Amino acid sequence: MGRFIKFNAVGLLGFAVQMGVLAILVDSCRWPYVWATLTAVETAVLHNFLWHRRWTWRDRAARSLRGFLKQLARFHLLNGSTSLLGNAVTVALLVESFHLSVLTAGALAVGVCTVANFLWAHLVVFRSQPSLEAD
Repeated sequence: MGRFIKFNAVGLLGFAVQMGVLAILVDSCRWPYVWATLTAVETAVLHNFLWHRRWTWRDRAARSLRGFLKQLARFHLLNGSTSLLGNAVTVALLVESFHLSVLTAGALAVGVCTVANFLWAHLVVFRSQPSLEAD
């Protein structure tokens, strides 16, 4: 349960990063909302990976560059794709079908992806295996 709390604390910071980037890109830079959403999510994914590695799963962090890159690749493949696809689809659906604001839709999309991302990170990305310690 403690790890899930840490996961959500990092996620809240990542959420702030994502919403901040999204607001800047949509409101100030006038980017199309789909591209802004994808960029904001990618920024949050990188932010979250680094904090999860340093804090949430610090006991499972790879100790070599090769191990780090493997964890980053797994995180991007699983959490990143879940976040990118989940956010893009959910935001588009909520904006186009329900006429919600992009920021409201983005906030709801994050909630949709949270549990899946925790499970991916805990069971696959930062899995506890002796082979990770050697990486």
